[in-house]
Amino acid sequence: MPASASLALQSAVVAALNANAALTTATGGTARVYDDVPPKTPYPYLSLGQTIERDWSTGSDDGREHTLTLHVWSRMPGRKQVHDIAALVRATLHQSALTLDGHRLINLRHEFTEARREPDNETYRALVRFRAVTEPI
Repeated sequence: MPASASLALQSAVVAALNANAALTTATGGTARVYDDVPPKTPYPYLSLGQTIERDWSTGSDDGREHTLTLHVWSRMPGRKQVHDIAALVRATLHQSALTLDGHRLINLRHEFTEARREPDNETYRALVRFRAVTEPI
């Protein structure tokens, strides 16, 4: 049985981000994209946020609609670093043709980016949200 569509999408997204040399450079020279962030991870890094999967089937075809959120974390003063990294994430994923295990990616589109200072007044975070549609192979 193929992986769930949501997990297949998540795996393909992480692989694409980890393969982007400019993004790796921007996050300190090592690929730092996490589902579960290890303790004491140096900034900046990316983490997977909320995912939502909905039925997007038609009368004749199965399909899933996904909302995927990525978080960019930084401790550099101001929002520049999170905006720069978010732009690399958007350039990597928006309308990309990712290969998914057991599923076909119909489309992947950037919906919005939001940058903000966290309540600790030291950390900045950008939320980068994407919408995707998949169908089983």
